[in-house]
Amino acid sequence: MFKDCVTPRFGNIDGLRHVNNTVVADWFEIGRNGIFRYFTPDLDLSYEKWKLIMVRTEFDFVSQMYFGTDVEIRTYVLKIGNSSFTTGHEAWQDGELKSKGKAVIVHYDFIEKKSEPIPDEIKEKLKEHLINEEDIGKP
Repeated sequence: MFKDCVTPRFGNIDGLRHVNNTVVADWFEIGRNGIFRYFTPDLDLSYEKWKLIMVRTEFDFVSQMYFGTDVEIRTYVLKIGNSSFTTGHEAWQDGELKSKGKAVIVHYDFIEKKSEPIPDEIKEKLKEHLINEEDIGKP
């Protein structure tokens, strides 16, 4: 599991001091950087080097997040296929699960415009972060 800490900024907050729901997608993307580095170690976004494309994402908002306290983003792998994998994400604040989500990501060749198999050595690295879906949301 990867863990990252984010600090809600003033611009992330609505009039009720809640973290705006659009911010969670950005925070979960930050959480995927560790996994992205398996495919593109320098995170170079050029067509020649970048090998991933997101095809699905979803979020559940469990409880409200507020300004003034850091949020821990947890990222792990839920499923590994031939050319795609599913990541899981959680946002925790003050020891409580506040949001959770998933993203399906495909190993993709942007020049050829087609998916390609995930190399075995990367699959092994992804397996190190594999958890069961029933473990989502547990401290």
